[in-house]
Amino acid sequence: MPHDTPAGPAAPARATAHAHLQPLRGSALVIGTIALSLATFMNVLDTSIANVSIPSIAGDMGVSASQGTWVITSFGVANAIAVPLTGFLSQRFGAVRTFLASILLFTLFSLLCGQAPSLAVLIVFRVLQGASAGPMIPLSQTLLLSSYRTERAGMALAMWSMTTLVAPIAGPLLGGWITDNISWPWIFYINVPVGAVCSLATLAIYRRRETPTRKLPIDWTGLVLLVVWVGSLQVMLDKGEELDWFGSTTIVALAVAAVVGVVLFLIWELTDEHPVVDLKLFALPNFTLGTVMLALAYGMYFGSLVLLPLWLQEYIGYTATEAGGVLAWVGVFALVFMPFVGRYSSRVDTRWVTSFSFLVFALVFWMRSRFTTGDTYWDYSVPTVVQGVATATFFIPLLAIILGGLPPMRVASAAGLSNFVRITAGSFGASIYTTLWDNRASLHHAQLAQFITAGNQPAGAALRLLEAGGLSQQQALGVINRAIDVQASTISVDEMFRLSAWLFLAMIVLVWLVRPGSASAGGAEAAGAH
Repeated sequence: MPHDTPAGPAAPARATAHAHLQPLRGSALVIGTIALSLATFMNVLDTSIANVSIPSIAGDMGVSASQGTWVITSFGVANAIAVPLTGFLSQRFGAVRTFLASILLFTLFSLLCGQAPSLAVLIVFRVLQGASAGPMIPLSQTLLLSSYRTERAGMALAMWSMTTLVAPIAGPLLGGWITDNISWPWIFYINVPVGAVCSLATLAIYRRRETPTRKLPIDWTGLVLLVVWVGSLQVMLDKGEELDWFGSTTIVALAVAAVVGVVLFLIWELTDEHPVVDLKLFALPNFTLGTVMLALAYGMYFGSLVLLPLWLQEYIGYTATEAGGVLAWVGVFALVFMPFVGRYSSRVDTRWVTSFSFLVFALVFWMRSRFTTGDTYWDYSVPTVVQGVATATFFIPLLAIILGGLPPMRVASAAGLSNFVRITAGSFGASIYTTLWDNRASLHHAQLAQFITAGNQPAGAALRLLEAGGLSQQQALGVINRAIDVQASTISVDEMFRLSAWLFLAMIVLVWLVRPGSASAGGAEAAGAH
């Protein structure tokens, strides 16, 4: 699913941070579980609810649909950058206070997103919303695990995983319905009552269950460099098409900032005593290979989740609700298979499970690469149904590869770093997909338009037919130009899906470079991801 969330940096600390706490019982346990799950649901929902609303947001703001995707990518980048700070914040201020502040700030910025008068203001509030959301998911796991007896931790994480699985399914459906029947600001306003309920419940249940605090140094230099290079690269990807790429001094400056920033970041993080990101983990082959596969796979996956509804709405004539319905079918098999994968994957070599997942993803993208403008709703939806199988068998085994075999004291850093890479890759993937789609569509439009000449008999016949219907020559040419746009965008979207299919097949080779292991190697941290 679009927005599975691996265990965050704070989750593995449960053994020490909560050793003095007794598990919750009765209504307190029920209310606490619901509040934590609902907060997670709200957070994950916001990563996908805007996907089908982009054309409406872009139209209201007077910008192109590709510019509208900044609403998605800005949230993802800010969210990714904030994740490594979770451990520091929870140890400095306490897990409960940090979690509560995260909910309250997320709710406030959700309200402000709905009131944004322009795209620039909306992006600013989405950045703040994403940053405030960073600690919410890993800390929800931490508090959840402190609420249950040790022997029931697996069940608690399974319930938590189901919540994070349902949210991305509900996101496109809910976002589409709200956009079509109310207005797009309400995709943000709905967070306000949910956030208020979660805050009150968290305060009531967990205020006396605060974790110990201690003063820790924070790697401010590393954090600033992280913001500089990730932010510069994301803005470059988002605005490159609009500013004619390296023909623009702005894009050149952003590229220089990204390159210099990442070089300085690598040098600093590898030498600092308390790095914000533990880059030395990349010395471990399984962690490196697993993280690379996670980044590539999730980048393609999330990029397609942004691209598909854009194409359906802009060129096929689907409403936001209909486009959301096409995406939501992923939940059919995902919901059925996830419990079985979580229960039985420890008995199977993770390489076989991951290879199977990549093979199914390749099949899904190959099916999508055959889309035409004349296909039915079910033609567009069937690949999404099949994708549920790939989703159910993807995240737990891959996280087991990443986290398996690590000493306990490094699991927190590894989980946090892999989560950062995944979210960042999703944002980059969305930008790359939409940019390549636009470029290829422009190329195909120019190639198809070459056939619309005075001497071309089919083109002449089409013009005469349109003019006979009462259109002027200029209007008739406009109709033909729109038809060319539709065909060019369809050819381009098929190319993007075909490329993804080949890349998923190629990544199966990487899977077998990993040392063997079972999904149990990932422990409870892997079980917490869906």
